[in-house]
Amino acid sequence: MADRRRQHDDAEPAVDGHGGERLCAATREALSPDHLIRFVADPSGDIVPDLARRLPGRGVWVKADKAVLERAVKANVFAKSLKRHVKADPALPERVEHLLEKRVLEALALANKAGLVTAGFQQVDELLEGGTTAVLVQASDAADGGRERLQRKYAAVARARGKEASLVTSLSTEQLSLAMGRSNVVHAALIQGGAAERFYDEAERLRRYRSGIGASDRPESARELKV
Repeated sequence: MADRRRQHDDAEPAVDGHGGERLCAATREALSPDHLIRFVADPSGDIVPDLARRLPGRGVWVKADKAVLERAVKANVFAKSLKRHVKADPALPERVEHLLEKRVLEALALANKAGLVTAGFQQVDELLEGGTTAVLVQASDAADGGRERLQRKYAAVARARGKEASLVTSLSTEQLSLAMGRSNVVHAALIQGGAAERFYDEAERLRRYRSGIGASDRPESARELKV
Protein backbone atom coordinates (compact mmCIF):
# COMPACT_ATOMS: atom_id res chain seq x y z
CA MET A 1 0.00 0.00 0.00
CA ALA A 2 2.85 2.35 0.80
CA ASP A 3 4.34 1.86 -2.66
CA ARG A 4 0.96 2.57 -4.26
CA ARG A 5 0.63 5.77 -2.23
CA ARG A 6 4.06 6.95 -3.37
CA GLN A 7 3.10 6.36 -6.99
CA HIS A 8 0.54 9.13 -6.55
CA ASP A 9 2.73 11.36 -4.36
CA ASP A 10 6.05 11.22 -6.18
CA ALA A 11 7.04 13.99 -8.54
CA GLU A 12 8.52 11.33 -10.81
CA PRO A 13 5.82 8.62 -11.09
CA ALA A 14 6.32 5.08 -12.32
CA VAL A 15 7.02 4.78 -16.04
CA ASP A 16 4.12 3.02 -17.77
CA GLY A 17 5.06 -0.31 -19.31
CA HIS A 18 8.53 -0.44 -17.75
CA GLY A 19 7.96 -2.73 -14.77
CA GLY A 20 7.81 -0.04 -12.09
CA GLU A 21 10.78 1.95 -13.40
CA ARG A 22 10.93 5.65 -12.58
CA LEU A 23 12.46 8.64 -14.27
CA CYS A 24 15.62 10.15 -12.86
CA ALA A 25 14.82 13.82 -12.31
CA ALA A 26 18.32 14.79 -13.44
CA THR A 27 19.01 12.55 -16.45
CA ARG A 28 15.43 11.57 -17.40
CA GLU A 29 16.53 7.93 -17.64
CA ALA A 30 13.93 5.26 -16.85
CA LEU A 31 15.58 3.11 -14.17
CA SER A 32 14.69 0.50 -11.60
CA PRO A 33 14.14 1.96 -8.11
CA ASP A 34 17.16 -0.11 -7.03
CA HIS A 35 19.32 2.15 -9.20
CA LEU A 36 17.77 5.37 -7.91
CA ILE A 37 17.63 7.27 -4.64
CA ARG A 38 14.40 8.86 -3.45
CA PHE A 39 14.48 12.33 -1.89
CA VAL A 40 11.76 14.28 -0.09
CA ALA A 41 11.48 17.75 1.41
CA ASP A 42 11.19 17.92 5.19
CA PRO A 43 8.78 20.37 6.90
CA SER A 44 11.38 23.15 6.72
CA GLY A 45 11.88 22.65 2.98
CA ASP A 46 15.25 20.93 3.20
CA ILE A 47 15.84 18.03 0.81
CA VAL A 48 16.62 14.79 2.65
CA PRO A 49 17.49 11.32 1.27
CA ASP A 50 14.94 8.55 1.74
CA LEU A 51 17.16 5.49 1.27
CA ALA A 52 14.54 3.13 2.71
CA ARG A 53 11.77 4.70 0.55
CA ARG A 54 9.43 5.12 3.50
CA LEU A 55 9.23 8.85 4.15
CA PRO A 56 5.90 10.55 3.42
CA GLY A 57 5.44 13.32 0.89
CA ARG A 58 6.21 13.82 -2.77
CA GLY A 59 9.43 12.13 -3.74
CA VAL A 60 12.07 13.06 -6.30
CA TRP A 61 14.08 10.17 -7.72
CA VAL A 62 17.71 10.67 -8.76
CA LYS A 63 20.10 8.10 -10.19
CA ALA A 64 22.27 6.49 -7.50
CA ASP A 65 25.40 8.15 -8.85
CA LYS A 66 27.32 10.75 -6.85
CA ALA A 67 28.26 12.78 -9.92
CA VAL A 68 24.63 12.87 -11.09
CA LEU A 69 23.45 13.97 -7.64
CA GLU A 70 26.06 16.74 -7.58
CA ARG A 71 24.69 18.02 -10.89
CA ALA A 72 21.12 17.74 -9.60
CA VAL A 73 21.95 19.89 -6.58
CA LYS A 74 23.68 22.54 -8.69
CA ALA A 75 20.85 22.64 -11.23
CA ASN A 76 18.14 22.97 -8.56
CA VAL A 77 16.42 19.85 -9.92
CA PHE A 78 14.49 19.25 -6.69
CA ALA A 79 12.71 22.61 -6.77
CA LYS A 80 11.86 22.12 -10.45
CA SER A 81 10.43 18.65 -9.84
CA LEU A 82 8.45 19.59 -6.74
CA LYS A 83 7.41 22.93 -8.25
CA ARG A 84 8.10 24.84 -5.06
CA HIS A 85 10.97 26.39 -3.17
CA VAL A 86 13.15 23.79 -1.44
CA LYS A 87 16.75 23.77 -0.27
CA ALA A 88 19.33 21.17 -1.31
CA ASP A 89 22.53 21.38 0.74
CA PRO A 90 25.68 21.36 -1.46
CA ALA A 91 27.00 18.68 0.93
CA LEU A 92 24.04 16.38 0.13
CA PRO A 93 26.10 14.06 -2.13
CA GLU A 94 28.63 13.48 0.66
CA ARG A 95 25.84 12.93 3.18
CA VAL A 96 24.26 10.29 0.95
CA GLU A 97 27.61 8.52 0.56
CA HIS A 98 28.05 8.44 4.33
CA LEU A 99 24.54 7.04 4.82
CA LEU A 100 25.05 4.37 2.15
CA GLU A 101 28.33 3.32 3.77
CA LYS A 102 26.60 3.17 7.15
CA ARG A 103 23.96 0.85 5.72
CA VAL A 104 26.67 -1.47 4.36
CA LEU A 105 28.35 -1.67 7.77
CA GLU A 106 25.03 -2.26 9.55
CA ALA A 107 24.18 -5.04 7.09
CA LEU A 108 27.56 -6.69 7.71
CA ALA A 109 27.02 -6.49 11.46
CA LEU A 110 23.60 -8.15 11.11
CA ALA A 111 25.04 -10.92 8.92
CA ASN A 112 27.73 -11.50 11.51
CA LYS A 113 25.15 -11.75 14.31
CA ALA A 114 23.24 -14.25 12.18
CA GLY A 115 26.33 -16.46 12.07
CA LEU A 116 26.89 -16.03 8.34
CA VAL A 117 30.36 -14.46 8.50
CA THR A 118 33.77 -16.13 8.84
CA ALA A 119 36.86 -13.97 9.42
CA GLY A 120 40.59 -14.62 9.24
CA PHE A 121 42.81 -15.57 6.31
CA GLN A 122 43.09 -19.29 7.09
CA GLN A 123 39.41 -19.63 8.02
CA VAL A 124 38.30 -17.88 4.84
CA ASP A 125 40.69 -19.96 2.76
CA GLU A 126 39.12 -23.15 4.15
CA LEU A 127 35.61 -21.85 3.59
CA LEU A 128 36.42 -21.04 -0.03
CA GLU A 129 37.64 -24.60 -0.47
CA GLY A 130 34.18 -25.92 0.40
CA GLY A 131 32.45 -23.80 -2.21
CA THR A 132 29.84 -22.37 0.16
CA THR A 133 31.02 -18.75 0.00
CA ALA A 134 28.37 -16.28 -1.17
CA VAL A 135 30.46 -13.10 -0.76
CA LEU A 136 34.19 -12.60 -0.23
CA VAL A 137 35.04 -9.44 1.72
CA GLN A 138 38.55 -7.99 1.79
CA ALA A 139 39.73 -4.80 3.41
CA SER A 140 40.63 -1.99 1.04
CA ASP A 141 43.99 -1.77 2.81
CA ALA A 142 44.74 -5.52 2.70
CA ALA A 143 48.19 -6.64 1.55
CA ASP A 144 48.28 -7.47 -2.16
CA GLY A 145 49.72 -10.97 -1.81
CA GLY A 146 47.08 -12.45 0.49
CA ARG A 147 44.28 -10.56 -1.19
CA GLU A 148 45.16 -11.80 -4.67
CA ARG A 149 45.62 -15.39 -3.51
CA LEU A 150 42.13 -15.56 -2.00
CA GLN A 151 40.59 -13.77 -4.97
CA ARG A 152 42.10 -16.23 -7.44
CA LYS A 153 40.97 -19.20 -5.37
CA TYR A 154 37.45 -17.83 -4.96
CA ALA A 155 37.13 -17.10 -8.69
CA ALA A 156 38.34 -20.60 -9.60
CA VAL A 157 35.99 -22.35 -7.16
CA ALA A 158 33.02 -20.25 -8.25
CA ARG A 159 33.77 -20.85 -11.93
CA ALA A 160 34.07 -24.61 -11.40
CA ARG A 161 30.64 -24.63 -9.75
CA GLY A 162 29.04 -22.42 -12.38
CA LYS A 163 28.54 -19.57 -9.95
CA GLU A 164 29.34 -15.86 -10.06
CA ALA A 165 31.97 -14.59 -7.65
CA SER A 166 30.84 -11.70 -5.44
CA LEU A 167 33.71 -9.62 -4.07
CA VAL A 168 33.50 -6.58 -1.79
CA THR A 169 36.64 -4.45 -1.25
CA SER A 170 35.07 -1.14 -0.27
CA LEU A 171 35.65 -1.19 3.51
CA SER A 172 38.83 -0.64 5.51
CA THR A 173 40.26 -2.98 8.14
CA GLU A 174 39.09 -0.56 10.83
CA GLN A 175 35.53 -0.49 9.46
CA LEU A 176 35.34 -4.28 9.12
CA SER A 177 36.67 -4.72 12.64
CA LEU A 178 34.17 -2.29 14.15
CA ALA A 179 31.24 -3.83 12.29
CA MET A 180 32.16 -7.33 13.44
CA GLY A 181 33.23 -6.42 16.97
CA ARG A 182 36.70 -7.92 16.72
CA SER A 183 40.19 -6.66 15.96
CA ASN A 184 42.15 -6.68 12.71
CA VAL A 185 39.54 -8.08 10.31
CA VAL A 186 41.20 -8.06 6.89
CA HIS A 187 39.55 -11.03 5.17
CA ALA A 188 36.00 -12.29 5.70
CA ALA A 189 33.50 -14.43 3.84
CA LEU A 190 29.72 -14.75 4.03
CA ILE A 191 27.75 -17.92 3.38
CA GLN A 192 24.35 -17.79 1.71
CA GLY A 193 21.47 -16.25 3.64
CA GLY A 194 19.09 -13.32 3.59
CA ALA A 195 21.43 -11.14 5.66
CA ALA A 196 24.31 -11.92 3.28
CA GLU A 197 22.19 -10.95 0.28
CA ARG A 198 21.22 -7.69 1.94
CA PHE A 199 24.87 -6.92 2.69
CA TYR A 200 25.86 -7.51 -0.92
CA ASP A 201 22.97 -5.42 -2.23
CA GLU A 202 23.93 -2.52 0.04
CA ALA A 203 27.60 -2.81 -0.95
CA GLU A 204 26.65 -2.88 -4.62
CA ARG A 205 24.55 0.26 -4.22
CA LEU A 206 27.47 2.04 -2.56
CA ARG A 207 29.80 0.91 -5.37
CA ARG A 208 27.43 2.17 -8.04
CA TYR A 209 27.00 5.48 -6.23
CA ARG A 210 30.73 6.10 -5.97
CA SER A 211 31.74 4.86 -9.41
CA GLY A 212 28.66 5.60 -11.51
CA ILE A 213 29.14 2.16 -13.07
CA GLY A 214 26.39 -0.45 -13.02
CA ALA A 215 27.00 -4.21 -12.82
CA SER A 216 26.12 -4.67 -16.51
CA ASP A 217 28.67 -2.03 -17.53
CA ARG A 218 31.66 -3.81 -16.01
CA PRO A 219 33.72 -6.19 -18.14
CA GLU A 220 34.88 -8.43 -15.25
CA SER A 221 33.32 -11.84 -14.87
CA ALA A 222 33.48 -11.48 -11.10
CA ARG A 223 31.20 -8.95 -9.42
CA GLU A 224 34.14 -7.06 -7.96
CA LEU A 225 33.26 -4.02 -5.86
CA LYS A 226 36.29 -1.77 -5.92
CA VAL A 227 34.94 1.62 -4.82
